[in-house]
Amino acid sequence: MFAELEWPVYAAALAGAFCLGVSKTGFPGLAILNVLIVAELFGARESVGIILPMLILCDLIVYPLFRKYASWSRVWPLMAPALVGILIGWYLLGRIDNAVAENVIGGTILLMLILQWLRAHRDTFLTKLPDSRAFRWGSGLVIGVSTMMANAAGPAYSIYALVHRMKKEDFLGIGARFFLLLNLIKVPFLGNLELINPHSLKIDLWLLPGLLLGILSGRKLIALVPQKWFEWLLYAFSLIAAVRMILF
Repeated sequence: MFAELEWPVYAAALAGAFCLGVSKTGFPGLAILNVLIVAELFGARESVGIILPMLILCDLIVYPLFRKYASWSRVWPLMAPALVGILIGWYLLGRIDNAVAENVIGGTILLMLILQWLRAHRDTFLTKLPDSRAFRWGSGLVIGVSTMMANAAGPAYSIYALVHRMKKEDFLGIGARFFLLLNLIKVPFLGNLELINPHSLKIDLWLLPGLLLGILSGRKLIALVPQKWFEWLLYAFSLIAAVRMILF
């Protein structure tokens, strides 16, 4: 499979998988870079199907670590709107080409970056937002559409957690359950669109070393990289890449 690709391309893909692994155990926002790298290398639509099995593997590893926190009863209020969002995303993915998909993913990344910035720097404002049915449905729809079309729903979930004033342990426990279930639900939809196929699964197999190394390295990297530096670099690189996907 990768005999047809130059080694720099394979190295970049491994770096993207590494970023995803680190995001699950160290820096959550780093998953955005994986989305952008894989979309650039393999095509925007195809990247959705390539990333999903890697996400599920990460979820299966992370879920047991946080299973003792929170409960499934706190997941269900978000499921109905998230499922509607997944259906909307599935409908759109089946009717757009790579050029449009790049614009959509780039726009989604920009929206997620804005939400991530609000989460990090305007948490007082966010915790004053009303905890209402409308807010819950709006959050679930954004999560569902963004996870289906770009595998990039983390910041939207973070906003929801802030408004609900979740403790860190609850945030991790609910998120581990919620995204494991959502990602499993997405499999038949992406299979229907032929975005998960033998070709994409072969790519996942080749990227597995980078993914596992990222999972193992995440907690250690937290201690080595100052959080503030990391966040600004993440914002800068993601902003440049997202704008490039939209404009070029």
